[in-house]
Amino acid sequence: MSIISRYRLRIARKRWLFRAFRKRRELISIAKRTKAIKPTDILLFSTLRNERVRLPYFLKYYRGLGINHFLIVDNDSDDGSREYLQAQADVSLWHTKHSYKRARFGVDWLNWLQMRYGHNHWTLVVDPDEFFIYPFCDTRPLRALTDWLDASSIKSFSAMLLDMYPKGPINTRPYKEGQDPFEIAQWFDSGNYTISRNAKYGNLWIQGGPRARVFFPDAPERAPALNKTPLVKWQWRYAYASSTHTLLPRGLNLVYDEWGGEKASGCLLHAKFLDTFASKAEEEMKRRQHYANSHEYKAYKAALQDNPDLWCKWSEKYINWRQLEILGLMSKGNWA
Repeated sequence: MSIISRYRLRIARKRWLFRAFRKRRELISIAKRTKAIKPTDILLFSTLRNERVRLPYFLKYYRGLGINHFLIVDNDSDDGSREYLQAQADVSLWHTKHSYKRARFGVDWLNWLQMRYGHNHWTLVVDPDEFFIYPFCDTRPLRALTDWLDASSIKSFSAMLLDMYPKGPINTRPYKEGQDPFEIAQWFDSGNYTISRNAKYGNLWIQGGPRARVFFPDAPERAPALNKTPLVKWQWRYAYASSTHTLLPRGLNLVYDEWGGEKASGCLLHAKFLDTFASKAEEEMKRRQHYANSHEYKAYKAALQDNPDLWCKWSEKYINWRQLEILGLMSKGNWA
């Protein structure tokens, strides 16, 4: 990159950090347990609204993976999410009634919390319907991965968002609180993905899967991005520029090998497509707090009128991470 381009990215990063610093005023502490955070703890950051039914399994899953403390922003839930999280001993909770959209879809709030509490920690940023898997996750805790990344001087770890869905119409099987969502959403697209390189930020841009196939069949280029870098050895001067799709400094986005090899990577199993999806889409359409005037949720609402079945004859039933590596959706790289 030219000197001017590098300078512009540096200015952009400082602007995001300043925004995050200002946006801290929008957060009200509900349960602040950050004094319990130890220097070596792995932290999870998330922002949510009305996800009460998902929270028991979400917390159980990540506790089992090795997360030591959760730092969560509740965007004015009215379904009991806030009260449930407030009672959890390993959760620090903030509440806000302010605009999710004007906080850059929650990025400003989480950038501030990571700046304040994530410095020198491995931090994982996920939504309540995203479940992180990585090589050997069935036999090795998350600490084993972060120790290896530290030993290899790797500061960021990518995970492609993999949309999971049931066989049959989405609303056929009701999801129950505490249930593993992948007992229902067992299928995924093994292909149907496009990858391009973002010259400005240096990251890969991935689109496709069932959302492009079913909800954006005539405009797949408008389908949601699937590339994410959720796991980072955080420093206070870092910032997410666009959700977890893009990071600054730019070098944190180089999570692939430009010379033909493979860097280790994971997946985020995305449990969006359960029977709760229709009501969630309806709520978000009314709020209009999402990207590009909620065009994604407009596409969802239009398609949901026909109660779609995302399954097709090319769908694959999920087995484990090794299956995803064989299919080229993630890699163990040189982690043996």
